[in-house]
Amino acid sequence: MSVLTRTLARTTQNRFVQGLLQRNVLLSQYLMGVGSGGGVQSSGEHAIFEYLRRKIEGPYCVFDVGANKGQFLQLALNGLQGTEHTIHCFEPGHETFIYLEQAASGRPDVHLNNFGLGKERGEATLHYDEAGSGLASLTKRRLDHLNIAFEQAETVSMTTIDDYCAVRDIARIHLLKIDIEGHELDALAGASRMLAAQAIDIVTFEFGGCNIDTRTYFQDFWYLFSQSNFDLFRITPLGYFHPLEAYSELHEQFRTTNFMAVTRR
Repeated sequence: MSVLTRTLARTTQNRFVQGLLQRNVLLSQYLMGVGSGGGVQSSGEHAIFEYLRRKIEGPYCVFDVGANKGQFLQLALNGLQGTEHTIHCFEPGHETFIYLEQAASGRPDVHLNNFGLGKERGEATLHYDEAGSGLASLTKRRLDHLNIAFEQAETVSMTTIDDYCAVRDIARIHLLKIDIEGHELDALAGASRMLAAQAIDIVTFEFGGCNIDTRTYFQDFWYLFSQSNFDLFRITPLGYFHPLEAYSELHEQFRTTNFMAVTRR
């Protein structure tokens, strides 16, 4: 420890300064996108569609995996306005799906699916605190520290991205958005054929507190995407895509953050 560092350290050994340091850390991380990904209006995800339209020619095929009540769907419809596109939404929750249907308003460019996407076909248990919750997960999360009890559950249907694309004759996904509360890697495992064929151009996903419950780490995403020939970016609140050129343990921040993976093709 240098003399300067030791001197600074001495001035911080009290509760007041430690609180200031923590607030500075939280602000700095928020500006980096760490902890800003909880809602589509503050996550910077709007810039994904500008990037998509600039880099790839339409018509576009978009997957909204974990559509919830249609929040990302509305962002996509605005971002793709004036283009030829098809959006496939996946929401396994039965009551939540009703909200999604209302958000889609019978649009012919939106295909609604009342099932989830994972690593295999079958059934699973969806856990949640209340109907329509954005926290619903295939893992019963432990959120007692937030006074949130995951006491409700229902059985939902599941399939895989590969099987869905095979049945629907979908050759390419231009944008694959995944927000399924800690089970994003399962959905990607179910897209192994599409990934191997380099038939997915852009993937966006959330990483945060739910990954504590599912015991998954950013390192898992890093190796999956790097081995699948993708570059990774962290999305800031105003839509800057910061390149992540190497893995670091500093990336293991369990506060909701949005990332984008772009194929090197």
